[in-house]
This record gives sequence, C-alpha cells and structure tokens, in this order.
Amino acid sequence: MAETMEEKARLTILIDPQKKKAFEELCASQDVTSSQVVRMLIRQYLEKHGVRQGPVEVRKGRAR
Repeated sequence: MAETMEEKARLTILIDPQKKKAFEELCASQDVTSSQVVRMLIRQYLEKHGVRQGPVEVRKGRAR
C-alpha cells in the first residue's frame, strides 16, 4: 500500500552546505530527488540491521 503525504513524517538534518550542493546535483543528474535517495538509504540501513518496517504503534505520544 503506497503512503500518502499525510502518512509521512518529516526528518530534518544538518549537513555541510558543500555536501548538500554536491548531493543535490548528483541526485538531479540521476533524475531522482534527494528525498527519494534518503528514503532508499534509510530502508537499506533498516534492512541491514534487521529492523522490520511494519505499522508504528503510538502510545502516549511516542512511537514504538
């Protein structure tokens, strides 16, 4: 099932401006967005560490 924008959470990171520019230029040259690449990297990292990607249970304002 594809997620809609309402089902996504925002992740804010700090990165060196030169690295950000290089990253965005590389993404553009490959016709992908930086968000697409970051989501792919997160999925790969979770898989590498055996983290299942099921529904998130929220209790008392905290994800579990």
